[in-house]
Amino acid sequence: QAQLVESGGGSVQAGGSLRLSCAYSAYSYNYMGWFRQAPGKEREGVARLYWSGGIPVYADSVKGRFTISKDNAKNTLFLQMNSLKPEDSAMYFCVAGLSRSATYWSAPESWRYWGQGTQVTVSS
Repeated sequence: QAQLVESGGGSVQAGGSLRLSCAYSAYSYNYMGWFRQAPGKEREGVARLYWSGGIPVYADSVKGRFTISKDNAKNTLFLQMNSLKPEDSAMYFCVAGLSRSATYWSAPESWRYWGQGTQVTVSS
C-alpha cells in the first residue's frame, strides 16, 4: 500500500532551477531515490539516499547540479535541480525500496515502489 506522489515538475529555461517533491505514505524505506526517462531513451537512475542519512549517490550527468534530500517530518523526498540543461528534460519518478540483492542501484528492476512521475521540460 506504499504510495509515492511526485510534484514540482514543469517547464523552465536552460540554466534555471526546479525542485521536485515526492510525498510518501509509508515509513520507512531502506532507500529512496529518483529516476528519469526521456522519450526514446532507457530509464536511468538519477540519485538515491539511504533512510538514515549518509552520503547520497548521483549519476555522473547530474553531479554538482542536483541534490537529493529527505524531510521525515513532512514525509517528503526532494530533488533540487540547478543549472538545468535541455538534456535534463524527462519524466522524473520517485522510487523507494531498494532490493538488498541488487547489484546496481541504477537498474530500474532493483526498486520495488514507483510513483507516477512528473514531467520536467527544459527549454533552450
